[in-house]
Amino acid sequence: MTQKTRILIAVGILILLAVVVLGFEVFRRQGSITSESPGAPTLTPGSIPLYVNGNLGGGFTPADLESLPKANFVEPGEGKAQQGWLLRDVLLLYLKADQLKPDTAIIISSSSRDKSAQVTWAEADNPANQVMFDLSNRGTLKLVSVLEKLDTRDEWVQDVEKIEVNTP
Repeated sequence: MTQKTRILIAVGILILLAVVVLGFEVFRRQGSITSESPGAPTLTPGSIPLYVNGNLGGGFTPADLESLPKANFVEPGEGKAQQGWLLRDVLLLYLKADQLKPDTAIIISSSSRDKSAQVTWAEADNPANQVMFDLSNRGTLKLVSVLEKLDTRDEWVQDVEKIEVNTP
């Protein structure tokens, strides 16, 4: 077998491997597209998913909130200003107000911090409670508030990863 023949066989094997890998990738992508339920929201990487009664209702990134009005308060513990977007305004991007009852439970969680907080729609809807998302120094969202159960740094939910809305 000549050197030229060996090179042609090696190139042929490489081409065959490339075709197999590309074919597998096309097959895998088609399978994932068809497995999604029709009409289900698609999340972009880094989005915070919003689940409503167990179903994905949408998702957002901090950049998606820029069009919302900002709220702020000064944290009494350290005297630092907290500025961000009210949870109520974020929820109303995806839900209608009549879908939310005063006792609707809203759970904001962070698995990386192993922390969560629950507020009701009545608490989130009251502007005096300042239940809002603020940007952390790392660019992730944290849930802050003047509510007694969320008024100190130890009670805040940092690195928010999921929101669940459960209507009664």
